[in-house]
Amino acid sequence: MPTKKWNFVPHDRSEIQALADRCEVSPVVAQLLLKRGIRQPDEIKSFLQAKLSDLRPPEELPGLPAAVERIYASVEAGDEIVVYGDYDADGMTSTAILYRCLSLLKAKVSYHLPNRMEEGYGLHTSTVESLAERGKKLVITVDCGIASIEPARRAKELGLSLVITDHHRFGDELPVADAIVHPALPGSNYPFTGLCGAGVAFKLAWALCQRHSGAQKVLEPLRDFLLQAVGLAAIGTVADMVPLIDENRILVRNGLKTLHKHPPLGLRKLMELTKISEKRELGGEDIGFTIAPRLNAAGRLGQAQLGVELLVTEDETRADALAAYIQVLNENRTKLERSIQLSASKQLKEIHSPEDDPAFVLASPTWHPGVIGIVAGRLAEKYRRPVVMIALDKLGSKPGTGSGRSPNGINLHAAFQECGSLLISGGGHAAAAGLRIEESNLNAFRSAFMEAVAEQMSDDVAEAEIDFDAEAPLGQLDLSVMSQVELLAPFGMGNPRPLFCAIGVDLAEAPKLMGESGRHMSLQLAQHGHRMRGVAFGQAEEWLPEMSEVSGKIDLAFRPVINEFRGFRKVELQLVDWRVHNAEEAITVG
Repeated sequence: MPTKKWNFVPHDRSEIQALADRCEVSPVVAQLLLKRGIRQPDEIKSFLQAKLSDLRPPEELPGLPAAVERIYASVEAGDEIVVYGDYDADGMTSTAILYRCLSLLKAKVSYHLPNRMEEGYGLHTSTVESLAERGKKLVITVDCGIASIEPARRAKELGLSLVITDHHRFGDELPVADAIVHPALPGSNYPFTGLCGAGVAFKLAWALCQRHSGAQKVLEPLRDFLLQAVGLAAIGTVADMVPLIDENRILVRNGLKTLHKHPPLGLRKLMELTKISEKRELGGEDIGFTIAPRLNAAGRLGQAQLGVELLVTEDETRADALAAYIQVLNENRTKLERSIQLSASKQLKEIHSPEDDPAFVLASPTWHPGVIGIVAGRLAEKYRRPVVMIALDKLGSKPGTGSGRSPNGINLHAAFQECGSLLISGGGHAAAAGLRIEESNLNAFRSAFMEAVAEQMSDDVAEAEIDFDAEAPLGQLDLSVMSQVELLAPFGMGNPRPLFCAIGVDLAEAPKLMGESGRHMSLQLAQHGHRMRGVAFGQAEEWLPEMSEVSGKIDLAFRPVINEFRGFRKVELQLVDWRVHNAEEAITVG
């Protein structure tokens, strides 16, 4: 098991108590707020309350007023409008928000999402030409379009109006469009650029409802829609892993409440199937681990249109059928993942040296291109090296599609650029990127990629670190303390669930496998007379054999959660890391 460096930054107890007294919160909450750099009373109040009224007015979003006028003109003219989205959960929820909004405004509106396998991400020239040929007058992109220079130019040539709404990075040139809505539009100074596609779509829908109502306070049916739209925006925000701070925190905090109380019909059916509708309240993890993966499964397996239909349908029978089908798609995706991971792990050991090679490039014609990114991420995390997985064409007549993940600071996008002559295309982000490659170039690319990664590596680049919020003996973690911790929810990117450590813990029973997949494990933990359950998701293969051989105490890195089962609530620990206890080994302080 790769070792990780455990760090604990000591807190000033007097500062913690002073903040707790000043802001009327518990010392636990005060310590967690300080760790997050939140220390001013007004900032703390805003963070803890996260009221919808604290959202910035939609007209402040760069480019939004022009987009509203252009779209509303098409609504009034009876033009045929297409909402053009993306095949992930953010793209689906963005599409659903704007489609439902325009439908309520009596627009002639349809939606289109590209097929992940056949078309790929973004606006495509061929699709633009097809939409124009079918008599569409206005295309509104959501969660895509800001980098679609050529398709936008073609739309203009064809007389097809284009409004782009996006949140992704853009290049030196912006596309030609009637309006562009983007939180970081050049020349603007919007104070929060972290909105996801669904957050941008929600702001646009809000402004369109105001325009239709002729006032800032929208009409009753539109108000009900906007509350549901906050829930959809919450799904997109969590799923797209944007930071859960500022406006994103407000959307998710309030969206979780509306999803629980009044979800769209199809979503309610999916929540009933997965049992999360039975919970007392929803958390960010319910989106991240239950709702979003199912929507993403539809996109990964080429059925993104059905994901949107689930979110917008008002037909009970259709909603039941869609929820059941998407549940099956998710089960299929899970089986595919498991099969591909077994195959990739075997191949990795056959063609690479796991200890010595700086990166791994794996390929097979039997792998599904929609699933390889998830497996690449798991392998990258396990080995602390960049992993590229390529789904080759079964007949060898088309290029292979690859997905890469980097867990340790290596910039994948830069490494792909170094190997550009061997790729048809390649790029993305530092930690996640994609490529297309001819199979004949595979071996040359493997060598070139490993060399490019090696050049980026420094002595400390592969070392993983864990930064704790605090040390917490098991006896302190009761429901009253956890109710204080939950005040900081929703947790996710930019606001992670607090990470604690417990030193010198006994295994009360031998660890056990958990779940059907055999990837998870559960264990009973004891410390100073207190006993608790711990779970480790996705770690059974690596941890179970090692932990089963431990005869003494262990140290734990964990995130505490409240587990609710059949109305009974108890605290349990989600393990992040562990090590054999050494009384002389201290956590690194500083």
